[in-house]
Amino acid sequence: MAAIPLMGLDSDLKPHVLAVDDSVLDRKIIERLLTNSSCKVTTAENAHGALELLGLADGQQNFTNTVSDVNMIITDYCMPGMTGYELLKKIKESPTAKEIPVVVVSSENIQTRIEKCLEEGAEE
Repeated sequence: MAAIPLMGLDSDLKPHVLAVDDSVLDRKIIERLLTNSSCKVTTAENAHGALELLGLADGQQNFTNTVSDVNMIITDYCMPGMTGYELLKKIKESPTAKEIPVVVVSSENIQTRIEKCLEEGAEE
């Protein structure tokens, strides 16, 4: 896996990662691994929750409770309601969030999905 530059990161601050997964077990594993690697971690159980945290949800007008200091997003591909691919597209369409690196993970090795995600701007 290639090193991913963390945008806007002050060397004195912990990298802030938003982990998005519908599986509570997977979220806890990602959170534990990243916390042990000196990262600050915020989690969301689905893509809609992630968009709300980022201030990108449809019709969202209250930006005071958003997570604006996210340096990277890790999202599962297969989630109910909105896939990680659809989340990636919404993030990359946003003028305020498009520079945040996004890593899409999946237990399925489907080459067309991988290519689609990379074409939309996924880092890995």
